Amino acid sequence: MALIAPRVAAALPATDARDLSRALQDSHDVTVFVDGTVHRLPGEARDAVVDLLQRMARGEAVTVSSVQELLTTSQAAELAGISHTYLRNMTDRGEIPVEYRGSHRRIRLADIMEWLETQKRNRIAAGALDAAADADDPLNNDTEATPK
Repeated sequence: MALIAPRVAAALPATDARDLSRALQDSHDVTVFVDGTVHRLPGEARDAVVDLLQRMARGEAVTVSSVQELLTTSQAAELAGISHTYLRNMTDRGEIPVEYRGSHRRIRLADIMEWLETQKRNRIAAGALDAAADADDPLNNDTEATPK
């Protein structure tokens, strides 16, 4: 899937991670200098850089790699964290758009990323519904009556 070998960065030492975390707190502004010249990053690039820095601030090791715009079903399944068969079935049902190159299926990176975002939103919404249902359930009352 990667166009070039991935770059792996080990986790930062705890003090560096703490300093970076403080610097990023409540800020998504990143200034990039290349050969002493300031460059403003487009939104997508800025978001990727901030995400990378936040992961490092949490003490995580990170891997950076590039991905092609059109993916094979195997590459798209790997990126989405699902099986190749499950992804093929979703393309057959029209849940994820697919393009054909001859008899080979190709899936746009943007379509996989959109599907992943939808899955994330659905999980968050389901969690909120579950929490609301638990709060409204009289049988799920954690307070105990104290005898007098």
